[in-house]
Amino acid sequence: MMKRVFTAFLCVALTLAIGAIGAIGSAQAPAFYAELVRPDWAPPAKVFGPVWTTLYVLIGIALYLVWSRRTTSPSANSWLGLFAVQLAVNAVWSWLFFEWRLGLWAFVDCALLAVLVGVLVWRARPVSGVAALLLLPYLAWVSFATVLSWTMWQLNPALLG
Repeated sequence: MMKRVFTAFLCVALTLAIGAIGAIGSAQAPAFYAELVRPDWAPPAKVFGPVWTTLYVLIGIALYLVWSRRTTSPSANSWLGLFAVQLAVNAVWSWLFFEWRLGLWAFVDCALLAVLVGVLVWRARPVSGVAALLLLPYLAWVSFATVLSWTMWQLNPALLG
């Protein structure tokens, strides 16, 4: 029992650590975000931290659920590989947008992430239906973020050129 709890903790900690890598790239995000022309439907800057923290916890639990079935489900191992790829793509977005101010590449990264998360959800279903459900808020948020990323790039060509 303690081994499972520890493994679940490590899975959540891993996703939060990757989130921290992205957070380093967005250290100046509040000031830069305030400079940007934003659509009316863009969330305030203070929303992003709590939303991403919640999502990373859900993602970490989903990771644990699939990880724990890696010896009994043939598709779990390939899912884990895809999970690692999407986590890396996730971490890069903040750097592209906030640190390097590359609007087009931030949008491309976010769109790729949305596709990867969609595939993760689909491929998690036979391994763990609960893991697939836990990833749905992530898919919804990343899909929203993709549209927001495109819109911000279009509205701010001088800042995100």
